[in-house]
Order: sequence, then C-alpha cells, then structure tokens
Amino acid sequence: MEKPLSQADVLRVIIAGGGTGGHVFPAIAIALAIKKKVYNAQILFVGAKGRMEMKKVPAAGFHIIGLNISGLQRRLTWKNLQVPFKLLDSMVRAKNIVKRFKPDVVIGVGGYASGPIVRAAAKKGIPTLIQEQNSFPGLTNRILGKKADKICVAYEGMERFFDKSKIFLTGNPVRQDIVSLEGKYEEAMTFFGFTPKHPVLFVTGGSLGALTINESIAHHLKLFVEQDIQVIWQTGTTFFQKAIELAKGFEQQAYIKPFIDRMDLAYAACDLVVSRAGAIAVSEICTVQKPAILIPSPNVAEDHQTKNALALVNHHAAVLIEDGKAREKLGPAVVDLIHDEGKRFRLKEKLAGLSFRDAADVIAGVALSLVKNK
Repeated sequence: MEKPLSQADVLRVIIAGGGTGGHVFPAIAIALAIKKKVYNAQILFVGAKGRMEMKKVPAAGFHIIGLNISGLQRRLTWKNLQVPFKLLDSMVRAKNIVKRFKPDVVIGVGGYASGPIVRAAAKKGIPTLIQEQNSFPGLTNRILGKKADKICVAYEGMERFFDKSKIFLTGNPVRQDIVSLEGKYEEAMTFFGFTPKHPVLFVTGGSLGALTINESIAHHLKLFVEQDIQVIWQTGTTFFQKAIELAKGFEQQAYIKPFIDRMDLAYAACDLVVSRAGAIAVSEICTVQKPAILIPSPNVAEDHQTKNALALVNHHAAVLIEDGKAREKLGPAVVDLIHDEGKRFRLKEKLAGLSFRDAADVIAGVALSLVKNK
C-alpha cells in the first residue's frame, strides 16, 4: 500500500457512469483498487438518477451525485422528447460538478452519466481515462476516445476504433468476491439448498433480467428437473413472480431470486452458466472459468453483445445460441453440455487463457499515472 498524501495534496477522483450492474460493479472495483493504492483518496461517483448505481454505490461506501439523464428508447415514446433537454441539463450540471470537486483525474466507465462528465473534464484539461468494456465500442466512447488521455480495453484489436498509443489491454474489472472461488463449493451448496449429487445450472440475464432467457428457462424447467439438473435462476424484478408460479412443485431443485447478491456462491456451485453476453458477464465467465451458453441480446447498440460472445466462441471457449432460437434450442443444449464433462473441461481450459484477474488494479494504476505532482 502506498503512503497517504498530505491533506493539501489529497488525490481527488471522479468515476462516472452506471445504468446496469455491468457498469456499476466494475466502477466500484476500480474505486476500491484506487483506495488500496492511495487510501485517503477522495472518490466521487456520478451516475444517473433512478438507476441502480444510486443505491449500489452508497452501499459500497462511496458518495454519488445523480444526473437527470437518460438514453433514447428504441420504441416510439414521448419520453424521447425529453432526452435533449435532459442531456443539456446534465452537461451544465457536469461542468459545475467538475468545477466544484476539482478532480485530479476522471474515469468514465460507460453508461449515461459517463459522457457529460468526461467531456467536461477534458475541456478543462483534467486527465481523463475511459474504460471500454465491449469488443465493439459504442458511439459515446468512440467520441470520448478522441479526447481521453488513456483508454483501457478488454479485447485485442481495439486500435480499429482508438488511437493505438492511448490503449491499455487490461481486461474488465470484476467483483472481487468471484476472483477466487476456492473452498466455497460446500458453502454454496448449503446456501442454495442443493445436493452435491446432481449438476447445477446458473441462469442470469444480467442485473435487470432478460425476457428471452427467462421464457426459455420457464419452457424447459420441467425438462431440467427430470434430468436431475438443479437451477439457480436470477430473473430480474419483472419476471420473478411468474417464475415462482411456474416453479411450484420444483422448489427443491430451483432457487429463484430477482437478484442474486452472492454471485460468488452461484458461480462456485454451478457446472454451467446461461447468460447474456454483456461485457462484464463475459469477463466474469472468463474469470471463474465456468462453461457457458451465451445468448446475446439483440436490443443493444451495434449488436455488441454478439461481438462479445464471438470473442469467446472464436477461441472455442463458449457456446452461442441466437436470441430468436433460444426457446427451441436452449433446453437440449443445456442437457447435452451439462452431461458432457469432456466438452465442459475443454471450454474451461480455453477460458483460462482469456482471464484478466487483476484488471481493476491495472486500471487504477493507469489512472494514477495520469496524475501530476500528487
């Protein structure tokens, strides 16, 4: 651990972004890594009002300010008329936040709040770093990347989108409790009320849930139970009650929650994961080295989840099922893979070569390297 700075020279950091667990948990991991290096650093988070970061960040012990900002809805809705006004308001507020807090460095992790804050900092000449989680960056980060001082990426080949001299291949930060699952298997089986005699499937559509995955699991739940497959199912809030109704009679074989806080135990218990292909979900799968069936969401910008999934599939490290074919194919694919120990072992071997276990520490180091005379 590095020595603390004097009070006059306290390191001040803004971390901006959020919206989903895929942005929030890596941001918290980076903050904790910075505190480990400079333990009296002052860290301010900036997120979007009404999004999950407004609860998760304070729960982790950090202060957060919310911007009144949102993105465009893909369907036609009057709410889209508010977006330009919210963006303008957020840009003004971001400028004031940067002016008042006087950060030494600003880190953008993606999500609605990242753009206004990173842009405001760059215009004032404050060092900025963006963390691009996906194999195909969104428009906001491609624009921010032109002004950012450093860009931390999770995939090779990102010089197609960013200045090569700014790029650091760091991987994506993942929550620290999943980095090592050693010794957690028995605790996990007790926690979920499962028997070690039968395999375990972990289903997650991300922190907000995924309708296609939920409906596909619901359609095949009886098949899984008949095959002695135990299921950990993170449904998200919207589908939870329906899932509980569908699982009546299967309570011993199915653990169903809208959100699973003990992700470390879910990964420790499972033999197979079914997941969307968000950047952090993919990074977590690489870290825990659990065989996975990935079902990329079609409802994302520039189909980046398919590109994330292909980064694993092209290394023979995961199985991909298209969203439109999941209801038909997911059940048989789960049964085949969970009973094929040899194939699961080969997938695990390939995943081991794609893991970045110290990503948060490396990103924190890159951010601190930008700070002058501190």
